[in-house]
This record gives sequence, C-alpha cells and structure tokens, in this order.
Amino acid sequence: MSIATTERRGTARLKGLLAPLGVAAATGSAFAFVGAVDPNQPGHYPTCPFLWLTGLYCPGCGSLRTMHALAHLDPVAALGLNPLAVAMIPFLLFWWGRWVVRAWQGRHRRTTLAHPAWLWGFIAIVMVYWVVRNLPFGAFLAP
Repeated sequence: MSIATTERRGTARLKGLLAPLGVAAATGSAFAFVGAVDPNQPGHYPTCPFLWLTGLYCPGCGSLRTMHALAHLDPVAALGLNPLAVAMIPFLLFWWGRWVVRAWQGRHRRTTLAHPAWLWGFIAIVMVYWVVRNLPFGAFLAP
C-alpha cells in the first residue's frame, strides 16, 4: 500500500467523522447552554406549546429541566422530571457511537436507524407514557 493511498484513506476517515463530530459538538453546546441557563427560572425558555394549548403534559415536558439537572450531576431530580428522557440517553449514545465506528471504518451510513419493529415499539412507549403521565395514577410521571 502506498503512502498516497494511506493518506487518502485517512482523509476519507476524517471526512466521514465530520458529521458525527458536528452532531456531538452541537449537542454538547446545547447541553452546556441548558446547564448554564436555568430553565427553572421563568422567562428563559418558551412554554411547551402543547401544555400551553391543552394544559396537558407532552412526552417532552420537563426535558429541559431534566438536562439542566443532569448537567448539575443530579440524576435523581432528572428522573423525577422526565424519566423517559433519561432512559433514552443510553440508546442515543449507542446509536451515535455506532455512527462514529461506521464512519471511522469508512462504511456507508445506514439509511435506517433501527429495525421498524424497534421504532414502532418506541413510538408505542412514547404514546403510553404521554397518556399515563396525564392520568391521576400517573401523576408521579408529571414534571
């Protein structure tokens, strides 16, 4: 293998890593911003449109406060605000890590995130969570 081939392969690897590293940088920046600007203080962030219109919690309600709590190393408070958001973090890290490995290996990006059955299962979990957190017996899921 020639030096030129090795250099091209290294350049291709770096180009392939630009997208996942860009996503990591944007996510890290957003996480740092939410960690610095407290969503518990009124006026910093807009109200959830679904909550404002209906008075009901959406699956994402409490997520900003959850991320703020995680940024301040308070996982107990984060779980109390939005347990679904906390539970999703390992899955998101796994998918991002898989993306990085595939980019490093020079393999093409997959066109599907996961098998459709997994995605439908996730949608079902979100829908059940959405309904239950708005029922009297699911009040412990409310932010």
